[in-house]
Amino acid sequence: MRFLEELPLSPSLISSQLNPNSTAKGYGGGGGGFIGGGWVDRCHGFLHNTVLVTASLFFVAYLAYEAKKSFSKLSNNRRSFIMIGYYGSLWLVSLLNLAWCCLQGWECTPGKEVAWNLLTLFTTSGMLFLEVSLVAFLFQGNYASGAQALTRTFVISGFVIALDLLLKALYLFGFGVPLFIDNNENVQKYKWGLWIIHKLLLTGVYGVIFFMYNSGWRERLPARPAFYKYITIMFALYGLYLVASAFTANGAHFGFWLYGVMGVCYHALYLPLLYITFLADFFQEEDLNLENVYYSEMKDAGFFDADWE
Repeated sequence: MRFLEELPLSPSLISSQLNPNSTAKGYGGGGGGFIGGGWVDRCHGFLHNTVLVTASLFFVAYLAYEAKKSFSKLSNNRRSFIMIGYYGSLWLVSLLNLAWCCLQGWECTPGKEVAWNLLTLFTTSGMLFLEVSLVAFLFQGNYASGAQALTRTFVISGFVIALDLLLKALYLFGFGVPLFIDNNENVQKYKWGLWIIHKLLLTGVYGVIFFMYNSGWRERLPARPAFYKYITIMFALYGLYLVASAFTANGAHFGFWLYGVMGVCYHALYLPLLYITFLADFFQEEDLNLENVYYSEMKDAGFFDADWE
């Protein structure tokens, strides 16, 4: 994903201006990752790595800050199996994504290729699992619950992810295609052909749901504005991903740059977007109900009578 190295105003150049001893030269030096020297500007540049680490770290810190209240809410709703399962999955994937963001230097470190491929494979598969699960959850109702609903949803999501993992593992370890090590100096048609198909399928899924919301079929979908906004954002994201993959496959540097930007947006912002779309209302529901009780009591006591005069 060294998409920023070829641009005149790339973060690598910015980093070198800010720090004359910058090591953001692509492949070079030992160490790598978060612990190695100069990790913050290795491989992709200062801005790229800082945005990823800051966003992922902030979200994990937010989850930790809200953990006590969230666990209390879930313990009081022990029959909300889907929410419990989804919250646990979100924690696991968030930690994986944080590790992925902090270990960007592995992509450019000789000898770390296998470790980087495995980390990226499991991180992206975990995030895709959340995507598939979210769509399945919401198609069963706003807050579907029950062990049967959880089992059905996780079986569908698990089947999709298993196929995705198998195909990517075959490319990585069977054919030796470096799916997760990007280099715009050596464009591999097989690799970008796979990404075009991958992004086309996801764009198609979100596109169908988006157009259903704007047609007579919208009654079959959950009447939740947040879900519609989520679908719109994901449709746009994967549409740009698809365009970037097509341009890159044809050797255009702009496509490589755009693909990298979409990758940063996805890893930095997707998990917070998912939390806001699906879990935030559930955890805030009790607080909102309490506010309504306070408002009713104040209204009964005549605090708002002056507003009607």
